[in-house]
Amino acid sequence: MKYYKGTYRVRKPKKYKGDHKKVTYRSHWEKMAFKWCESNKDIEWWSSEELVIPYICQTDKRPHRYYVDLMIRWKDGRTECIEIKPAKQTEKPVMKRGKPKKKYLQEATTYIKNMSKWKAAAKYCKKRGWEFDIWTEDDLKGRGMKLLA
Repeated sequence: MKYYKGTYRVRKPKKYKGDHKKVTYRSHWEKMAFKWCESNKDIEWWSSEELVIPYICQTDKRPHRYYVDLMIRWKDGRTECIEIKPAKQTEKPVMKRGKPKKKYLQEATTYIKNMSKWKAAAKYCKKRGWEFDIWTEDDLKGRGMKLLA
């Protein structure tokens, strides 16, 4: 998939919590999720990268900041923090015969970093009575979002 990045133009600013003029999508999937949030009648408000969660990354044991891809407040009162990632990045990489070692190490480092973020996010959300979820391409399609092939 082609790397996709840009500024998202919020069409319903009253439904966006935060600075609606500074919304950035970092993938086509995020852009589609933002459109979906604006059109979903069950969503009271949404935001992107407005919530920052501190975490210690297990790759370097240093503090970092995790900007949550999507935060949704549902009309039923639930609050959900969501990471949007390709399914491949949610699975532990496997070193296969013939696979370049450098590529494997890069995938493993990304996986460890993601797991560090998500563990901190799940703990942060649980403490507040919120939900944390990871949406992959399958989750997005299941919600009716059109994705690029």
